Amino acid sequence: MRAMVLDAPAPVESEPLALRDVPAPRPAAGEVLVRVAVCGVCHTDLHTVEGDLPLRRRPVIPGHQVVGTVAARGEGVAEPAEGARVGVAWLRETCGRCRFCRQGRENLCPDARFTGLDADGGYAEHVVAPAAFVYAVPAGFADEQAAPLLCAGIIGYRALVRSGIRPGGRLGLYGFGASAHVTIQVARHWGCEVCVFSRDPAHLALARDLGAAWTGTAADRPPQPLDAAILFAPAGALVPPALEALDAGGTLALAGIHMSDIPPLAYDRHLYRERTLTSVTAATREDGRALLDLAARIPLRTETQTFPLTEANGVLGMVKRSEVRGAAVLRVA
Repeated sequence: MRAMVLDAPAPVESEPLALRDVPAPRPAAGEVLVRVAVCGVCHTDLHTVEGDLPLRRRPVIPGHQVVGTVAARGEGVAEPAEGARVGVAWLRETCGRCRFCRQGRENLCPDARFTGLDADGGYAEHVVAPAAFVYAVPAGFADEQAAPLLCAGIIGYRALVRSGIRPGGRLGLYGFGASAHVTIQVARHWGCEVCVFSRDPAHLALARDLGAAWTGTAADRPPQPLDAAILFAPAGALVPPALEALDAGGTLALAGIHMSDIPPLAYDRHLYRERTLTSVTAATREDGRALLDLAARIPLRTETQTFPLTEANGVLGMVKRSEVRGAAVLRVA
């Protein structure tokens, strides 16, 4: 099968992903083989390729926003059926036994394994995944429209929950890439007033198209203090101004898997009056199911740009430079 393979991390400008013919994987017991139609390109893929996340295996095939069809099933798999359209996301499997798994917080499992990091992902014509961790993709979404829901959407949904935003509240979104452009639609569905902060005029224009009440840069203050905010940009320098924009009792959720260092915080300016700073770590399968259910009911509209698999290096460069409007998707099939 064709795949874009990473042998060693390097800046995307050096084109570290190589197109190769590699043996197609075979599903083990409890796994399904998925014929990949498309794979979304995530900022986490960029962190993997450039070495911000330590590689767990070499070589590795990145990609964890996979939409495809079940081509074969391993021993013991009754569902999903062969031919079913499914999604494969970042969380590949967990131990199911630790206290976090037993408490419904499987995203914190110390033995969690991730697609495109611990196991080969979707920048390839086939991928294997545990059957218990794949998702049924809602009807009504083309493959390329569904792909961003499988990480950008799921992480955005978990970040909304972690931020504590309530229906009708004032929400700030810092950075407006693939995840934020899905998250704003859920927030607007909940009746929230959304303020979007970005340096990119095109991203701010998309935010307004999707219902943002106010747009500006991180240096600007919103018209009213925020009840909650989510920082999608991997820039620790934005944490202090985002905290300052919060009202008393507000929460700032950090949605990135990797972030540059956070500057020192002043207790009185940034945290006093019960402001809360929290991180977001992966997501649970329940988060994924909830987001996909919302996606079908709202319904969500994903803005995508589609590219051939062979252009993965260049697309990751576009993600790095914030040149993608909405989400980038690689067409594999």
